[in-house]
Amino acid sequence: MILINLLPHREAARKRRKETFQATMFASFLLGLVIAGAIYWWFQMMIAGQQEKNAFLQSEIKVLEGQIKEIATIEDEIAALKARQKAVEDLQSDRNLPVHLMNELVQQIPEGAYISSIKQTGQTIAMTGVAQSNERVSEMLRNLTDNTPWLSKPELVEIVASNVSLSQREQRRVSSFNLRFRLMRTSEVKSANEPASAAQGK
Repeated sequence: MILINLLPHREAARKRRKETFQATMFASFLLGLVIAGAIYWWFQMMIAGQQEKNAFLQSEIKVLEGQIKEIATIEDEIAALKARQKAVEDLQSDRNLPVHLMNELVQQIPEGAYISSIKQTGQTIAMTGVAQSNERVSEMLRNLTDNTPWLSKPELVEIVASNVSLSQREQRRVSSFNLRFRLMRTSEVKSANEPASAAQGK
């Protein structure tokens, strides 16, 4: 017996292929959504982790900035303390400067020159007096330049010829001078002597 299929088998096959294709597309769509969701979730986790790291770094940076400010404050305090210490040391070392000044003037002022006044302003000494001649003044300037470490940079401000009455009948011609020089600090004298001592030791 011969069986003949009179049903529209081509349409049924086409319908099955269509349904299979739609199911495949739907499954692909779902799979794509799952993959996209997984990728999105992974990126969100990465962003959240990086944000946590950034927040931690920001907090650590703030801590470090606070420590840096404290260190800067401490450095300023140390510098101020060193400046005070140096000022105290300078005062202690310079307390004998008037003695050195008087001692050097006695040694360096030649005979025939006399001091009438001395005035100190900071490290600058202004001195006035009279000398028997201009040569005495020149000798005094040379002595103040070359023969003492405590006095430096002598400068003759003024020299004027004048007369001094020795008695009612006798007058003497003298040179009135006005000069200034610098009184060296103890630390400066020590610094200047150290290279000389080192050179002598060699």
